[in-house]
Amino acid sequence: MNLRHPIGLILFFLALLLRLAGAPEATPSLVGIIEGDKYLSPINAFRVTIPVLAELGGSITDTENVVTFQDVFSTHQSIACFKMDATQRWEEETRGRKEYLIWFFSNFVQADFQQRFPGARIESAHFLPSTQDGALLTYNLLPGGSMFIARVAINTAVEPPVAKRGNLLFVKNGYVFVLSIELAEKVVERSAYDKTVADEDALLRQRLLGLLGKISFSSLPVTETTASPQKPVAAPAK
Repeated sequence: MNLRHPIGLILFFLALLLRLAGAPEATPSLVGIIEGDKYLSPINAFRVTIPVLAELGGSITDTENVVTFQDVFSTHQSIACFKMDATQRWEEETRGRKEYLIWFFSNFVQADFQQRFPGARIESAHFLPSTQDGALLTYNLLPGGSMFIARVAINTAVEPPVAKRGNLLFVKNGYVFVLSIELAEKVVERSAYDKTVADEDALLRQRLLGLLGKISFSSLPVTETTASPQKPVAAPAK
């Protein structure tokens, strides 16, 4: 992967998002800043009310572009934001908001899901024109892709559970945002689980919009002089 190319950087950070999401404990230090119950993005793109509690096993892991909140019970939420370079801005201007978000998700997010979790697929997708001037909502099924697998006793003869994740993509102030939440109940409740697909979709949509409601965005559009540069970094160990 060419980390000097803007698209290579986006692919790298999306892959890093998924790897960090599986970390069971917080890193010793954060790139972002904690102020009371708020997490502040290190590139000053947003701040968000922290959705996990330390006393309930909550942890935070982050990079310059991705923060993941997780606890041992039912919360796995990630916020990724990537500065749009000239190529990305051109794609958005020429394709239009809806088609750009579909293109971005297909080429970067879904492509990474498929690489990491063979058999991963999009269950459904919807465009929300009134959310953030146009947002893409997707529901993904990820075989073996649950972040709560440690809570489930798996027989080696049985296929690993299929995780379901909701994703909300939108553009704000010169950044592409990707909010991602796993539906923990689908994995941890196992035989007691009785939700329909419609129930699942409604829960994930509610939680994604709830997470969006906890976010405050920078009031200034990103510029070359105000944004922190995204420097190439070494790939994490697998």
